[in-house]
Amino acid sequence: MLNTSFKDTQLNIGQTLRVKYNIVEGGKTRVQTFEGVLIAIRGRGENRTITVRRIGDRNVGVERIWPINSRSLVEVSVVKSPKKVRRSKLYFLRNISGKMSSYI
Repeated sequence: MLNTSFKDTQLNIGQTLRVKYNIVEGGKTRVQTFEGVLIAIRGRGENRTITVRRIGDRNVGVERIWPINSRSLVEVSVVKSPKKVRRSKLYFLRNISGKMSSYI
């Protein structure tokens, strides 16, 4: 059964999210976690997608895009909320490196 409890969660730009999603490798499935900053929300209704960005190994930025209605999503939880965000898309974080990208 699909867990739809996270669809009621209010997502806002700049929040740090912990996204758990299913990965299928051969015949096995496992749950993997991706934690990062929500930099974009696109679409409406059924076509809504979220873009989450984190700084990976060796300071390489990694972005993942998920449809909100995807069956592979298991859980989306808010880890941290920002004080104030004045943009609807945080694409400028792509050009910032180091600790400056985590001050949102």
